[in-house]
Amino acid sequence: MISREPTLERLAIARRCLLDPFGLDESHLQRALAEIRQHRVDDADLYFQTTRSEGWSLEEGIVKSGSFSIDQGVGVRAVSGEKTAFAYSDDISMASLLDAARTVRSIAAASSSASTRVPARKVAPSRSLYADLDPILSLDSTAKVDLLGRVEALARARDPRVVQVMAGLASEHDVVLIARADGTLAADVRPLVRLSVTVIAEHKGRREMGSGGGGGRWGLERFDDVLLRRYVDEAVDAALTNLEARPAPAGEMTVVLGPGWPGVLLHEAVGHGLEGDFNRKGSSAFSGRIGQRVAAPGVTVLDDGTLADRRGSLNVDDEGCASQRNVLIEDGILRGYIQDAMNARLMGVKPTGNGRRESYAHLPMPRMTNTYMLGGEHDPQEIVASLRKGLYATNFGGGQVDITSGKFVFSTSQAWWVENGKLQYPVKGATLVGNGPDVLTRVSMIGNDMGLDSGVGTCGKEGQSVPVGVGQPTLRIEGLTVGGTA
Repeated sequence: MISREPTLERLAIARRCLLDPFGLDESHLQRALAEIRQHRVDDADLYFQTTRSEGWSLEEGIVKSGSFSIDQGVGVRAVSGEKTAFAYSDDISMASLLDAARTVRSIAAASSSASTRVPARKVAPSRSLYADLDPILSLDSTAKVDLLGRVEALARARDPRVVQVMAGLASEHDVVLIARADGTLAADVRPLVRLSVTVIAEHKGRREMGSGGGGGRWGLERFDDVLLRRYVDEAVDAALTNLEARPAPAGEMTVVLGPGWPGVLLHEAVGHGLEGDFNRKGSSAFSGRIGQRVAAPGVTVLDDGTLADRRGSLNVDDEGCASQRNVLIEDGILRGYIQDAMNARLMGVKPTGNGRRESYAHLPMPRMTNTYMLGGEHDPQEIVASLRKGLYATNFGGGQVDITSGKFVFSTSQAWWVENGKLQYPVKGATLVGNGPDVLTRVSMIGNDMGLDSGVGTCGKEGQSVPVGVGQPTLRIEGLTVGGTA
């Protein structure tokens, strides 16, 4: 059998899903874009999408709920200067396309010199980072229920103090097709799965919770017993550790952050401040600082949408640009921002493959993909051993950041009090308070154990949510403010 080049295969899948059922072809898309180009616009695009989602949840030993949904539609956008006009519809038809095109072109004045020439068709370059599969079909319903049952059994077998287990399984098959006014055509087929585990442990009347899980752009068969046990162990260990936790001390102190998911602090406190829209408007603490030192020597931060099978990765972004490996901070020096097409044009730079939107009903904006800090030279045990008195945080819950000031607040979900390089006891209720640009200058030791999260991150911005990844090595940070309960 002769196989097609992956980019062309994804285009063929997108046509079958998004054009053929509605009697459309590429000539219809060009006609809609030509309607917009009758006015003086800087950019325009059509974004078609169909998404199939399925979810299962287990509690008290039984699967209590299941869900399945299909959502499809098209978004039509025109850009003139800094202004954007946008319309969307869940009716994919030529009539809807033309109606939306005539609506959004009103953002600019009609042009007597509008070109009637159809731009040459060009297929956007893309990556091949994950399989063109439908994860919903990768296991049948019986196997999905059995999978959740194995999670329950593994958790209860770990320790008799586990009194409640909750597990969830989510699958998504997303197909997108992007047509731009310059003739560019791009498509992607995006599988996404996630397994979540939450346990409650009880001892002497005290109850504590722990969670684990992960996922990525693959099929459900990847969740074998080895991976399930890893997620379950993570959740049970967290709950049992929290049973022994004492109130956290408060004050300014040295903090050591563990690898992997604690990179969510980097994502919130620094990553959002490096998005192009905030910097173009001058509202970020990093605005106008390209080429300046913004972090300690050794700190290198990347946003990389090209990692195979990762939750935050994309073959192409939601504007048809190939994902990239973008160095944002290199050895402490600010090198660039995360860009979508509009902000890149207005700032006189190239897009970085970070134009993302939640769905066809939303506008694209510069968003992170997989954001992480590279490792250094120190052994992580050496970093913890260097701590005379302070906090060692290995997992985080929620957090928030003010983009303009860079101030952040994060709550830890698993942390230890350390004295003379030894873990003394787990603590609960600790919050980290600081300033994003400032905290990077306080990094004094960087571990050689850079790790990515297990595939659970979802980022919110201006009401839109998209899947992302985070990561970092073990870090020692001086002089962080810790809010505690002691």
